[in-house]
Amino acid sequence: MQAELKAIEQRLLWLSHWMIHHANHIRPKADGIKVGGHQASSASMVSILTALYFSALRPEDRVAVKPHAGPLFHAMQYLMGNLDRAKMENFRGYGGVQSYPSRTKDTDDVDFSTGSVGLGVAITAFASLIQDYVRAKPWGADVAPGRMIALMGDAELDEGNIHECLQEGWKHGLRNCWWIVDYNRQSLDGVVQEGLWSRIEGLFTAFGWEVVRLKHGVLQRAAFAEPGGERLRAWIDGCPNDLYSALTYEGGAVWRAQLMEDLGDQGEVNALIGRRSDEELALLMENLGGNCVDTMAEAFAAVDHDRPTCFLAYTVKGWGTAIAGHKDNHGGLMTKAQMADWQRRMGVPEGQEWEPLAGVADPEALRRFLRSVPFFAAGPRRMTDAPLAVPPIALTSEREISTQAAFGKILDELARGDSPLAARIVTTSPDVTGTTGLGPWVNRRGLFARAARADRFRERRIASTAKWDAGPEGQHIELGIAEMNLFLTLGAAGLSHALFGRRLIPVGTVYDPFVCRGLDALNYACYQDARFLIAGTPSGVTLAPEGGAHQSISTPLIGMAQDGLAAFEPAFVDELSVIMEWAFDYLQRDGHEGRDPRTWLRDATGGSVYLRLTTNPLEQPGRRHDDAFRQGAVDGGYWLRPPGSNCEVVIAYQGAVAPEAIRAAGQMAEARRDVGVLAVTSADRLNAGWTAAQRARALGETGASALVERLLADVPRDCLIVTVIDGHPATLAWLGGVRGHRTLSLGVEHFGQTGTIGDLYRHFGIDARSIVERVSGLTEGRRIPARA
Repeated sequence: MQAELKAIEQRLLWLSHWMIHHANHIRPKADGIKVGGHQASSASMVSILTALYFSALRPEDRVAVKPHAGPLFHAMQYLMGNLDRAKMENFRGYGGVQSYPSRTKDTDDVDFSTGSVGLGVAITAFASLIQDYVRAKPWGADVAPGRMIALMGDAELDEGNIHECLQEGWKHGLRNCWWIVDYNRQSLDGVVQEGLWSRIEGLFTAFGWEVVRLKHGVLQRAAFAEPGGERLRAWIDGCPNDLYSALTYEGGAVWRAQLMEDLGDQGEVNALIGRRSDEELALLMENLGGNCVDTMAEAFAAVDHDRPTCFLAYTVKGWGTAIAGHKDNHGGLMTKAQMADWQRRMGVPEGQEWEPLAGVADPEALRRFLRSVPFFAAGPRRMTDAPLAVPPIALTSEREISTQAAFGKILDELARGDSPLAARIVTTSPDVTGTTGLGPWVNRRGLFARAARADRFRERRIASTAKWDAGPEGQHIELGIAEMNLFLTLGAAGLSHALFGRRLIPVGTVYDPFVCRGLDALNYACYQDARFLIAGTPSGVTLAPEGGAHQSISTPLIGMAQDGLAAFEPAFVDELSVIMEWAFDYLQRDGHEGRDPRTWLRDATGGSVYLRLTTNPLEQPGRRHDDAFRQGAVDGGYWLRPPGSNCEVVIAYQGAVAPEAIRAAGQMAEARRDVGVLAVTSADRLNAGWTAAQRARALGETGASALVERLLADVPRDCLIVTVIDGHPATLAWLGGVRGHRTLSLGVEHFGQTGTIGDLYRHFGIDARSIVERVSGLTEGRRIPARA
């Protein structure tokens, strides 16, 4: 196997670098800017990746590839016949392979997207946790356990989310997880701090990881066994990172001069060095553990347990190329002259640059080996699972109730039942389970733990609303307060159907302002097309007594801007019920890219859902079951009070300010004609449909019409639209552009303070009295009497 692995390593090294070279130096440039591609970062990991994929892995294993080693991953898929040449030739071009491995944009078999540095590493730990969750259930017991593996650069350990993840993994007894650190000691701007390896080892050891340090390759270990070899080992181990990198770049003759100056003894060491040519000496000094495919294959094969394992593999950045070791090589590229010389040394004939096995001594023997590699034997590993039927959701409304409380009651009703959907729901929250409405669900369905764990308070009959027994049958994963971990957990659970062939319905809750704390991981989860429902609650200045730090302003805009996430902010329970029933189906969809002609939304493709909820109990409207209401609540809006033919004012609101908007409309009716009230449940979906319909009309589909255009079609042109939201006013300000109406947008633009809801609504001008006063002063007609 050693010869085959070495041949594969060299082919991947060449193909990845040629792909980058072709994109930067051969393919015509449209923009006149550098394409890039990270040749040096790919080179430092080529031996690691070769040993992993072609020796250690099995089809059930899942890998997050270091972002800057993306070219290596694509070269591997090309070598295996899973990627065509056109994709390779168009690297970083339109329709070509992506800069960094992407589940949704690449056509080859990407397990985890890794463009966001650090996040691709951490999600492997949560994928392992979700694998344990799935396998603990009767419907997932036959899932073959795989290892969740991250290939990472040493600089990725600077990312805080990795440290948060390590602690969470320790809490949950993480297993079947490997992190392989490409310890090349160089980052974008320079060389890493001396002694970092000891801090890395200490960090992982503290959280129960096995640490395997791979510093020396087979050539170096053989040299150490020669007379004088221990002195060479000591010199290598003590050499500063920046000096080692510089000597690597300068080459064999400089290596010789430096070693002779530092170690020359006219004896054993001189003989050890003298037995090697300059080229052989350079190969020896660059033969670190991570650049030795045999060493890496041996290390992987030696692991005979399921404990989390960190492989600290020493490498040379740019290994085997003309830019090896240079401090600027992170974004650097080999020149045309360097590439031509390297091509000769790699034994690739001119004209055969794209040939997968060019220069291989026995191509047929290597093809036989490639066909036998276990990891690739099963073919593409993107799995799926059948959709789950969604039971009807119709919560019996109380006279006054908040959307947060209603959310909890809906889940509680599902927990009472025995539907297949309820069995696949997994909830999670960052230490705010009880205060975000999940308590009743957890009381009925329990906490998840691999081993049963009793609730000591219940055992001792101490009164508590939380009855949280833990065991394999539990359906809630309790997390610490790191919101990044929340969204990474939701991301991993939301890919369960694709990773493990068992569908989960992940539901998470978080205090709405702290969506921002986990925003990078939320974006990452959506980019992977993970499917989950997230409830941000409580939200806005409606959370009045908590003060500005706990009151969200920008989250409605985040919901609108985030791709792959349908954002809703219902005011009433019947709206929430309809939306959640729709959402549980929407999470499971995987249809075509076409637009629904009713809304011009891509609903058939599915996605994740964000609910912005509140703790403020609102008086509920009467029973509403008509199709127009139900469809409007899901599509984004409906007329709560349709405007008359002579309408002078329309109030459009979203969320908890509904009573203020309704009360203001009633007061205005005394002095303004035909006042309308538009209930917006999703500014996100209304806006997305509108922009899509405009685009369609521009392309010739003259009949394209969005819901919001139809809603406002009969509103007189000179009517004033007043928008109100407990959030940033820009969320609804665009409504005036739909039909050219003058618009007054009210909302919250600054941090709040403590007080009552009434205090803060008055302070920000989103109470009924303020709405009336603004309309009275900005429209013609008699003064509207404002009442508290």
